[in-house]
Amino acid sequence: MNYSDYQHILFERREPGILWMTLNRPEVLNAADRRLHTELVEIWKTINQDPTVHVAVITGAGRAFSAGGDLKLVEDAYQNYDEILRILDEARDLVYNILHCQKPIISAINGPAVGAGLVVALLADISIAAEGARLADGHVRMGVAAGDHAAIVWPLLCGMAKAKYYLMTSDFVSGREAERIGLVSLCVPDEELLEKAMSVATTLATGPRHAIRFTKRALNQWLLQAGPIFDHSLALEMLNFFSPDMMAGVEAIRSKTPPRYPSSAASDQS
Repeated sequence: MNYSDYQHILFERREPGILWMTLNRPEVLNAADRRLHTELVEIWKTINQDPTVHVAVITGAGRAFSAGGDLKLVEDAYQNYDEILRILDEARDLVYNILHCQKPIISAINGPAVGAGLVVALLADISIAAEGARLADGHVRMGVAAGDHAAIVWPLLCGMAKAKYYLMTSDFVSGREAERIGLVSLCVPDEELLEKAMSVATTLATGPRHAIRFTKRALNQWLLQAGPIFDHSLALEMLNFFSPDMMAGVEAIRSKTPPRYPSSAASDQS
């Protein structure tokens, strides 16, 4: 894909060799519909092949980084084997394409970050959160296992105890708390976020390119070692797409009411 093929990501070239990317669906808090999800998968290959890009920065338009996936995308996949396979492949490629991208990636997390947006936010090489940012992995709340990026990166970033708590409860983490537990690299006041992201990007773009690239490559081996764990979690997540718990979770999110999971009801009756 060429940059002109992307519909929901805005691109701005800044000196020295910085590609500034903005997720651009502000009317829905930059939620990832089918098109944006595919674009988030492909953009890292496009960047990797662009010799003019030394560093990539990604942020969100408006008041959110990305408020997760489009619920219709999830509903359309319910018990749909072929669509589930398509989502599985895209979810896998999203993670591995980011990890294999040789250019340094910075995320400027300017607001809520959930779902596919959170994948990008946390797998970036340097993640900078605004104090007003709110991060959450909402898989379990939606009735599916925490697949996507969670198993590959959360335990390494913030430790197993915190990872289990936040992934099993789907609780939100503030920007400041995310920095405290090591989930993000830095947290800054909201009004300083973009300036700080640009400052870090400039430092990397003017640094020794090969040394930075090879340092990234070496450190990412820790994440790639967890590849089998990630693949396992993703398969379990897709298995949950056949469960009525998932649709109960979707309905609860849509109606903003407490979820009533059939599996919990069945347990109570027994």
